Amino acid sequence: MFIGGDTENTPEMMALEDIDIAFLPMNVPYTMTPEMAAEAARAFRPRILYPYHFGRTDPNELARQLEGVEGIEVRIREMS
Repeated sequence: MFIGGDTENTPEMMALEDIDIAFLPMNVPYTMTPEMAAEAARAFRPRILYPYHFGRTDPNELARQLEGVEGIEVRIREMS
């Protein structure tokens, strides 16, 4: 499992391996954009990806960025 914390897609993150579940933050300007989170996910390929800490950023944009990428399931939790 990997929990990104408040970060961007750093070289260290991009080099991760064998990650089953990842939590990636998307909250511009303090963390990643959906494009940056998708780039990271394509690099280290978690089996399950939860976007979180997304504030006003649309997590569905990350899901759209990863459409057609085999082996990565994006799970978006509704916030109430």
